[in-house]
Amino acid sequence: MIEFYKNFLGARIEFESDRAAFLGYDEEHHRIGIIAFDNLALPAHPAPGLEHIAFTFDNLQDFVTTYEQRKAYGIRPTICTNHGPTTSMYYMDPDGNRLEAQVDNFESNEEATAFVKSASFRENPIGVDFDPEDLAHRVRSGEDEASIKKRADIGPREMPTMVPTAA
Repeated sequence: MIEFYKNFLGARIEFESDRAAFLGYDEEHHRIGIIAFDNLALPAHPAPGLEHIAFTFDNLQDFVTTYEQRKAYGIRPTICTNHGPTTSMYYMDPDGNRLEAQVDNFESNEEATAFVKSASFRENPIGVDFDPEDLAHRVRSGEDEASIKKRADIGPREMPTMVPTAA
């Protein structure tokens, strides 16, 4: 788990013992705490919990660079979707926690909110899947960010059904 987050976030170890590690990736003393507890067991039935943690990037260049860095460590996204307000890549950590790397597609919160209230978003609240290699190629080729971020209109798309994983 420690190696995953070091590679996923480019983090450094701020503290480590045989039972705990605290990792940071900016000026903060730590952002991630990993602790080994004794006698933990998976619940006998699916329970609500954390759906995902999101990390927002300032621009597509940084977004693609981190995708390529993670790929070099063998960390690949499980889902890549342009939701409309964001372009997002979802990953899973070794414990199965979902992580979202995202870049905002609009210049302001007002524009993003207007899109979320639009008929297009109502028809397709999930978004349009994309190939991360194609996205990287488009960004590296110098294509205009606005054209890359514009969500294609594919018509209706239903919300996915969450299926609990067996323990």
